[in-house]
Amino acid sequence: MAKDKNGNLYGYAGKIARINLTDSTVTVIPTSKYLPDYVGGRCMANKIFFDEAKPGVKALDPESMLIYMTGPTTGTGIPAGGRSVFTGIAPNCLPEQYCWSSLGGFFAAELKFSGWDGFILEGKAAEPTYLYIENDKIELKSARNLWGKKVHDTQLILEEIHGHKAQSIVIGPAGENLVRIAALATSNSNAAAKGGYGAVFGSKNLKAVTCRGTKSITPASAEKVLHLQKTMGYPDYQLRPLRPQTTNGEGRNLAEVPEGYGLAFLSCSYGCNQHCHQTYYGVRGAFSDKPINQVEKCVGRFATAFYDDMIWIPSMSWWTPQNFAPSCKMMAGEFPPPNMEDPDFQELYALRPGDTVGHWKPNWQKGTIMMDICNQYGLDKWDVLIWLFPWLAMGNKEGVFDDIDFGMPIDTESTEFVCHILDIMTFRKGYYGNLLAEGMARTIRTLGKEKFGDTIYHGRISNMLNKSLDIPISNEAGWGHSFHWSGRGYQGANDIAQWLPITIELMTRTRDSQSVTHHKMTLETYHEIKDNLCYNPLTAKSIVLNENSAELKDTLSCCDFQSPNLYWTTMEAEMLEAATGDKWTEEMTNAVAERSMLLFRANLMLNSGRCREQEVNEVFHIVQIPDAQGLTVSWEDFNNIVDLYYDERGWDRKTGWPTRETWEKYDLKDVADIMEKAGKLPK
Repeated sequence: MAKDKNGNLYGYAGKIARINLTDSTVTVIPTSKYLPDYVGGRCMANKIFFDEAKPGVKALDPESMLIYMTGPTTGTGIPAGGRSVFTGIAPNCLPEQYCWSSLGGFFAAELKFSGWDGFILEGKAAEPTYLYIENDKIELKSARNLWGKKVHDTQLILEEIHGHKAQSIVIGPAGENLVRIAALATSNSNAAAKGGYGAVFGSKNLKAVTCRGTKSITPASAEKVLHLQKTMGYPDYQLRPLRPQTTNGEGRNLAEVPEGYGLAFLSCSYGCNQHCHQTYYGVRGAFSDKPINQVEKCVGRFATAFYDDMIWIPSMSWWTPQNFAPSCKMMAGEFPPPNMEDPDFQELYALRPGDTVGHWKPNWQKGTIMMDICNQYGLDKWDVLIWLFPWLAMGNKEGVFDDIDFGMPIDTESTEFVCHILDIMTFRKGYYGNLLAEGMARTIRTLGKEKFGDTIYHGRISNMLNKSLDIPISNEAGWGHSFHWSGRGYQGANDIAQWLPITIELMTRTRDSQSVTHHKMTLETYHEIKDNLCYNPLTAKSIVLNENSAELKDTLSCCDFQSPNLYWTTMEAEMLEAATGDKWTEEMTNAVAERSMLLFRANLMLNSGRCREQEVNEVFHIVQIPDAQGLTVSWEDFNNIVDLYYDERGWDRKTGWPTRETWEKYDLKDVADIMEKAGKLPK
């Protein structure tokens, strides 16, 4: 491993902190213990969890271990290298199981500037506490004056105490009240929301982690970092100034924007050379009459209106060399001019109309208030906007809530009703507030899934077929999480060549993984597999490519919208080499991805009994719901693509367990031995 003249590793701070909140002790672990095989981020966290987790521990138990890791690109200036990841047993998964949640913002870089690559949280503080990290010093401080405060108020108080350069990860009231969809929030409203790790902070009496560092992280090659800054994502370095807009949304999701509103584009993390977060200026917030600014992303527009589902442009998923654009530019509204000479132009830029779903009509003020409540209470906005309120809208129209009193008549068009539901859930008020705080999957099962989950909603209209298509009132996909890119529910205009692989990607994980996977393929691959998806090995190869890319992104750690680049397959290796000074190849980075995926698999097998039967039965229901073109997949066809996928991975078809040969191929013989003792090595 390459080192600078002072003997420090390039790209790393060199230390991981083990913090026991019960006895207020800090133990230092050298990062080099896990190098070079586990690199950083999710791969390193998967290894730590495998080595140390105790079977049977629940997410909100004091013994529950929560791991936070940065990667070797963090703090180096390598584009999009400011992201980071939490892993641990997730409260919102059903059943509770090992999961992960990624985070943007500036905390990750500041932690490395403090001299730490990550930390492991254990135990439970005796009283409300926050951690303050300043360079090598880590202190536990009283958070009595912070407990009960909303997210932004907490962040501002910590800035007043520790200076405006300090960066914090905090929870709001939702985390304190152990709401299973509670998020961990940091700067610019970036959040680690999936999994509900805000509730884990709350269960440990931990309100925040604040850090301030004055050190630096040295990449091995400033020249190579500069090259990556100029080439990754094809940035044009144009300023994206405040610009007025008259509407927000698409299709009939057109909410009229009040006069004086403006929009600017921000990057979400240190080192990013793109801008895909949108700042809404001068909007009405939920807790003040004064205008506020909000930072939102793609899902935010559906708070203002969710009458039509999102339209789809195939070029966001499959590309040609002539018409290639990183998704971050599309997120920012910076659609590059298409290459009209590309013979595939018409197919690449064809719009697929979304379904008409009729959840709520455009209302700008109601939407911005809804988003502000989620940001301030610390709630997973995705579950609120894509599952909770559509469930209320669809179920109410089908009459399933006629005998239920939520404290107000159900009206998803009403600002007052939205505020009421989010309030009773966050503060666990009454029977139904307490029930909703347990997350949608548990709520529906407690009420009775046959009626409150599986009842058919008759108001979904396919604008591709111009007819009604049945869909359940619950947008549940699997493992306690909701649809995303799944060809039905939210973003239902997806092509089957996208949503079928995405279903396999969900099957092998513990949550919707599309925030880091965003399935991509070349147009050539799409043409080859589209008419025979379940029987073409290329489909399985495409899934593995995207899953491995996701593992790498959360290991380096970098952003999904610039990686993978299907026409620059050595990009991640070049990022690693620029950061660490070690020679990396595409084969080596792929081995890291495989190792990370295998360790994740091992954690699920040992702690959750993961096997083929469990995961196929978890997600098969998805492909039985017609997509926007009316397509479904049979049991036989679905199991055949699962067979091909397991073959590509080197996993046993019958059990879904990796073979000894596969474990040992990626230097995990010790894991294979443990699996054999546990009776989980296929014969």
